Amino acid sequence: MNKSDEICPLWKKSMIRISIKWLALTAAIMLTSYLIDGISVDGLSSAFLAAAVLGILNVFLRPIALILTLPVNILSLGLFTFVINAFMLIITSRLIPGFNVNGFWAAITGSLLISIVGWAINIFAAEKVSLKNVKSNINPEYIDLENKGNDKWE
Repeated sequence: MNKSDEICPLWKKSMIRISIKWLALTAAIMLTSYLIDGISVDGLSSAFLAAAVLGILNVFLRPIALILTLPVNILSLGLFTFVINAFMLIITSRLIPGFNVNGFWAAITGSLLISIVGWAINIFAAEKVSLKNVKSNINPEYIDLENKGNDKWE
């Protein structure tokens, strides 16, 4: 088996995972637009583009914003993260025609709903680690000793 055979399944698996997250974020944006009056989406194509831009902003801009606002975020016990998510949603609405966020509180509630849906999706899309896979990586030459007391190890 050559290296390209090993890399290809990993590439396919990560592309499938990204596609699932993109579709889930699109569905979360559509659901949010139906539930919250201040958020509107003109069509499915606008929702797809908004999900892509929001995903890119969350990858590149959100970590910088979190680091810059770390003291405020610590003092607010992490609640300021919702404000950062709201600003990411507002920036996305300014970049994508057909996706509109009207007002700060609509952005806050929308980011809260999108965060809840994203959290749920990440639970299901995360790669599962089984105990069988962990045990197979243990070195057979390694011996685990237990202290039985009185400086006796078995």
